[in-house]
Amino acid sequence: MGSEFELPDYAITQPGQFVLADAPTLPPKDAPGKKDCKKLLAERVEQIYDLQRVLYADRRYSILCVFQAMDAAGKDSTIRHVFSGVNPAGFQEYSFKRPSSEELDHDFLWRTARRLPERGHIGIFNRSYYEEVLVVRVHPELRPRREQRLELRLETPLQPAGHRRAADEAHVADQAA
Repeated sequence: MGSEFELPDYAITQPGQFVLADAPTLPPKDAPGKKDCKKLLAERVEQIYDLQRVLYADRRYSILCVFQAMDAAGKDSTIRHVFSGVNPAGFQEYSFKRPSSEELDHDFLWRTARRLPERGHIGIFNRSYYEEVLVVRVHPELRPRREQRLELRLETPLQPAGHRRAADEAHVADQAA
């Protein structure tokens, strides 16, 4: 099989110097073809299944995968394919849509904190609070200082509490394959 995709190929290694608009939306020319990718996906699904069994039995940690992308970028189908082999008993997925009236009565992190996966589980956030803070990252004057402190309050205790977070962003443009 051709070269495998490795995290360093797609990782942002120098935060602050990454420009999303400059990032390619097509795989490199030497990327494996569709048939090889399907085989690689099947192997990874099996690995995730095996690792989930250990995670579930151990119950010391949880894994949180955050999928954040524009509409129609493929978040749902990516989640469906990648996690197709997991045991539903150890898997939690939550899609963040428009906040409910109850959620609006609390700070903007309340709804995500309630959905963190329990130990031994893999949790999926299909969108998250990141979307809610995106505008104020670009325009910080719109964000109350209280909310800046709240975001740190959620991010800081995740690892000591046994959560491991994986973030994913799908960058899609009008380039044709």
